[in-house]
Amino acid sequence: MTATPRRRMVPAYLATGGRSSRPGTKGFERLTVLFADRADPPDALEPEHRRLWELLRPGALTVVEAAAHLRLPVSATVFLAADLVESGCLHARAPIPRAQQTDRSIVERLLVGLRALR
Repeated sequence: MTATPRRRMVPAYLATGGRSSRPGTKGFERLTVLFADRADPPDALEPEHRRLWELLRPGALTVVEAAAHLRLPVSATVFLAADLVESGCLHARAPIPRAQQTDRSIVERLLVGLRALR
């Protein structure tokens, strides 16, 4: 018998306070890295905010990873993270950009130069 995934008891829109847009969420992407720097939990956090903060206390996660752990949509997790960043409980860092492809001509010139050293 396989275990079926449990459904959330609280709808995602309730976790965000019923909000559907927020001005402070523009800088967040799916791969934005979130991390907590406080050792003590902040006072007076809502339950969903506290779950996110506790999830990030041991180390950093991307927004998408945190959403998977919390079983929330990415958009709802962005709201929670933005609230915590705004209050100073979390920090957010832009995703690491993809590496650019190396120019083949530079590699070929490097090989020619290395062969010339023999």
